[in-house]
Amino acid sequence: MSDSELGRFLRTRRESVTPADVGLPAGSRRRTPGLRRSELAMLAGISVEYLARLEQGRDRHPSPQILAALADALRLSVEARGELMHAFKVTNGSIKLCLGSTRPPDREVRPTLRALLDQLDPAPAVLLNRLGEVVARTGGYERLFGPVGLLDAPVPSLPRFLFADPRARAAFPQWERAADEQIARVRTDSLPDDPHLVSLVEELTLVAGPEFTERWEQPLRAPEHTGVHRLTHPGAGELRLADETLELPDGQGFRLVVHLPADGATAAALDALAGRRPGALRAVAG
Repeated sequence: MSDSELGRFLRTRRESVTPADVGLPAGSRRRTPGLRRSELAMLAGISVEYLARLEQGRDRHPSPQILAALADALRLSVEARGELMHAFKVTNGSIKLCLGSTRPPDREVRPTLRALLDQLDPAPAVLLNRLGEVVARTGGYERLFGPVGLLDAPVPSLPRFLFADPRARAAFPQWERAADEQIARVRTDSLPDDPHLVSLVEELTLVAGPEFTERWEQPLRAPEHTGVHRLTHPGAGELRLADETLELPDGQGFRLVVHLPADGATAAALDALAGRRPGALRAVAG
C-alpha cells in the first residue's frame, strides 16, 4: 500500500482508467479493469520500477516533467491535474516549506492605491503582484475581463488563465504574444529561487505542458511596457487596447496596467459597457 498522498492518487487514477480509454487493447485474464503498472509506465515513458517507487511512496520528488507525462498518460482533466499537483506538494512537503520560506506575493493594497484606482475608473485598470495575480481592479476592468472568465478564480491570475483556461485563446486572439509577455513579466519580477514562483512553474508545467515549458526555457527577454493588444469580448466583440504598464517603486512588487482604447470603435464599445454617452472616452492611438 502507498504511504504517500501522491502514491495514493496515482494508484487510484491508474486503476480507474481502462485500456480502451488510452487506446490499448483490453487483453485477457486481467485482474482489474484499470491499467497495469507496466502499461502506465510505457505510456508515460518511465520505468515500471520508478512508477512503483512513486506509488509506494519511496520516491517523493518526481520532476514536473514526470508529473506532466503521467498526467498526459492518465488523460487527466485540468481539475484532476490540480489535484495531482496538490498531492505532490503534500507528499514532498513543499506546502509547509512555502509558508515561511520567503515573503509571499503581496495581495494587500494600501488605501492610497485603491483611491488611485477609483480615480482611474471607468477606465480598465488593474493592480498585479509579482506572480501576475489580480489584487485590485477598477469597475471598467471587471466589465472588460469578467465576461471572458479571467476573474472567475478566487485569486485571479493572468498566467494561470492564459495557460490553464481554455477560454483564454478565444479571449486573446494574439494568444502567443500574450503568453510570451506573461512569462517575460513573471520571470523579470521574481527571483529564480522564489518558492512561490517555483510552485507556479510546477503547476503550469503539469497543466499546460510544452505550451508553457518551451516558453519558460527560452532566454529571458524584457517585457513590454506599452503596446496595442486585441481582446475578444463576448458582448462588445473584438477590441484594440493601448496598454500602459507602470512599475510601482513601493517594495511590494506591484505594477499598474491601464487599458485604453486604441481606436474609435473600441472607445465606443468601452463607453457602451460603462453605460456612458458615446464619445465620452477618446481613442489614444490609431
